[in-house]
Amino acid sequence: MTIAELVREASLDQVGYSSDQCLKCNVCNTVCPVARVTDLFPGPKYVGPQAARFRMGRTQPVQLKDAPRLESPDVTVDYCSGCGWCTAACPAGVKIAEMNSQSRARLKAGHRPKLRDWGLGQTDLTGHMGVLFSPIGNWALHNRPVRRMMELTVGVHHKAPFPNFSRRTFQSAWKRRQKRRGLSRAPMPGPDKAVVYFHGCAVNYYEPHVANAAIAILERNGYQVIVPPQVCCGLPLISNGIYGEARDKANENIKILADYARKGYKIVGTSTSCTHTIKAEYREMLDLRDDDATVVAQATWDICEFLLYLHEQGKLDTSFGRLDEDLPYHAPCQLRSHGIGLPAMDLFALVPGLRARDMDHDCCGMAGTYGMKKEKYDIAMAVGAPLFEKVRASGATEAACDSETCRWQIEGASGVRTKHPVEILQAAYRAGDAARGGSSGVGGGSATGEDAARGGDSPEAHAAVRAGSGGSRARNR
Repeated sequence: MTIAELVREASLDQVGYSSDQCLKCNVCNTVCPVARVTDLFPGPKYVGPQAARFRMGRTQPVQLKDAPRLESPDVTVDYCSGCGWCTAACPAGVKIAEMNSQSRARLKAGHRPKLRDWGLGQTDLTGHMGVLFSPIGNWALHNRPVRRMMELTVGVHHKAPFPNFSRRTFQSAWKRRQKRRGLSRAPMPGPDKAVVYFHGCAVNYYEPHVANAAIAILERNGYQVIVPPQVCCGLPLISNGIYGEARDKANENIKILADYARKGYKIVGTSTSCTHTIKAEYREMLDLRDDDATVVAQATWDICEFLLYLHEQGKLDTSFGRLDEDLPYHAPCQLRSHGIGLPAMDLFALVPGLRARDMDHDCCGMAGTYGMKKEKYDIAMAVGAPLFEKVRASGATEAACDSETCRWQIEGASGVRTKHPVEILQAAYRAGDAARGGSSGVGGGSATGEDAARGGDSPEAHAAVRAGSGGSRARNR
């Protein structure tokens, strides 16, 4: 490697080089939710910047074709949940969580991944199959003997929460809706009148009601919604150390979204995990730093971030009705990693009577697929235990959270129905319309007409999620 190449590499703000800035202050260890509850993880400083001195080629892209295989010296890094609190807290700007993720991927490079880890990363495959055979899949995921067998054979904990599969994908329902409205061949509106919607896997296969709420709110505020073809953002693969396949997913999404971004469209997502992955992790984890990846990252917005932006511009419809209720709110780790504050809380403050309260807890423990794994389930439940207790103690009938797996975890462990913030805002709009005696501008039914999921937002679906974590609260207290 030449001196010029070394200088160029150092200028790229590489994750590996950030370890040189470590002050050994232990702030990262202090805020780590995993190290707080188990000795199996020695802490982010030890497995991150401290171990980096033993890692050869620490700035080399991970699992890139023809790249050399470089081992990571410490297997305990796999107990890092990737919550990102260490990176956020570091006064020196060391990218500790990102470093740990790359180290996990180096551990797994050259090895066939576990069937469980690979399967948890194949959200499009399992989602399509689950939707296709949803009656069987939903029965199996909530059948105790089947779940026990899954734990014994695959390693997914039998009490880990899983939602119900939809009857059809959101993508197929959306195409039906557009065709029914005669919009499937309509000219695309300009970027000042439309946004591009990145729905993510949870909406596509499990939670179409979240998309329905988001689309209805966007349309009410004067924006048409463009739903392009898309695949999983790749985060489940990144989290399981399968960087090669994650990079393929990322490149496919970037190829689709870059043209919209260059035309000035904002890319809005309802999964805060997906939007953060596109904004930051494609660059920091997967070393995707070309012009297309950059323009897509710059155009990507979390849904509540975008709605708050509209409010700050004086463009948000604030004709919310009264919701006289307490609402515990958990800000997921991925949302905090955006560095955008808590936009949902600012939006809740606009709703008359709504008493939203930030639970002020670091992590629910789920961390994507981390808390689903047999060996990590108890750790995840211990991490989230204070949060679950706060939610139950609030006496509220429902809670709110921006991330899908966190919602499933909170609902399963606390027994309190947990919704996306846009669902709360949709209810407030409906309450306002009802009080004025007019028809609701956010739709009486779903934005996809008859295509709501079986049990998508029904009491039965929420009961199924809670059943997935049955008994866990007593065991962790």
